[in-house]
Amino acid sequence: MPLGSIALREFDFFFNEELRSLAVAVRDFARDRVAPRRAPEDDDDARREARQLLTLMGDAGWLRYAVPAEHGGADDVISLRALALVREALACASPLADAVFALQGLGSMPITLSGNAAMQRRWLPEVAAGRAMAAFAMTEPEAGSDVGAIATTARRDGDTYVLDGWKWLISNAGLADFYCVFASTDHAAGRKGISCFVVPAGTPGLEYLGPQVLSEPHPLGELSFENCRVPAENRLGEEGEGFRLGMQALDRLRPTVAAAACGMAARALEEAVGHARVRRQFQRPLAELPLIQEKLARMSTELAAARLLTLRAAHAADSGAERFTLESAQAKLFATEAAQRIVDDAVQIHGGRGVLANTVIDRLYRSVRSLRLYEGTSEIQLLVIAREILRQEN
Repeated sequence: MPLGSIALREFDFFFNEELRSLAVAVRDFARDRVAPRRAPEDDDDARREARQLLTLMGDAGWLRYAVPAEHGGADDVISLRALALVREALACASPLADAVFALQGLGSMPITLSGNAAMQRRWLPEVAAGRAMAAFAMTEPEAGSDVGAIATTARRDGDTYVLDGWKWLISNAGLADFYCVFASTDHAAGRKGISCFVVPAGTPGLEYLGPQVLSEPHPLGELSFENCRVPAENRLGEEGEGFRLGMQALDRLRPTVAAAACGMAARALEEAVGHARVRRQFQRPLAELPLIQEKLARMSTELAAARLLTLRAAHAADSGAERFTLESAQAKLFATEAAQRIVDDAVQIHGGRGVLANTVIDRLYRSVRSLRLYEGTSEIQLLVIAREILRQEN
């Protein structure tokens, strides 16, 4: 199985000819242009590489799939199946490349959804071309899964808003050209008092406090807002609509997190199969040992199931379903949990080689873990699934 490939014939009913062509083209790009790149060794290295990957993907046209055609995108409506195909191929080749691509979509999605024409004209063409890096600034020390606990405030002052607060675990912090920042304009209203603002990098009062270093290098960090003044026209939607915009963005892109999980799992399976065929123990290849065969069979089956759930959710969204919350949550839950198991089995098959630093399997092992946390933990997905099932029963 070539790097980044998805067996299109097995999932043909989810695709049209345009999407089939996209799958092949992005697979080849990921294999030929992304996979050979040297993996970053530390945070500084990852930040430099992220910028280079942004330019590389922008020049190749892949970032156009993250925005609508009227603002430089590839299609009139953002296709989740297209995003899923791109993310799976990129994640298979480089988790960092996938993260860069994903943040262009997530960081700009509130702008896309908001109807703020001025912000759309200003930023979306730059996102599509890879000239502007996006960031989604929601998480705080006391506001993770509980978004309603956001403590950052935004106070109206004439034709501006003044932001004060602290964000952390923000991807692209210190690198982004703009941040979609979620802040409370009415603390007493809880989540109904949250608003969203576009804050360009370099705005006085916005400070990058420094990196938060992950075990697998990825640009992540803390931001502070102190008397940070932004024009009222930078508000996305009306006051109090920030929570809705944020949740819509996360819900819409959740199936693509599942796709990234499938990409990492596919790479792990590919590496495990290749190793099992050549590594000999007890006078024969590992691939001939029944317990190794059992692992490979289970890995392959779980990957196929994860892909089916992912494409089901993406297809539901692309087909105009009014709600696809259940499908998205099931895809994200199963695919990320399955990917963790698949990568772990790949480590086991590689034995001692699987825990050597900076090998493909080691980087996958460090990268896959965060997928079960960001954009809704597995526990939150379980709650969402249960809620949706109970709602449908009524």
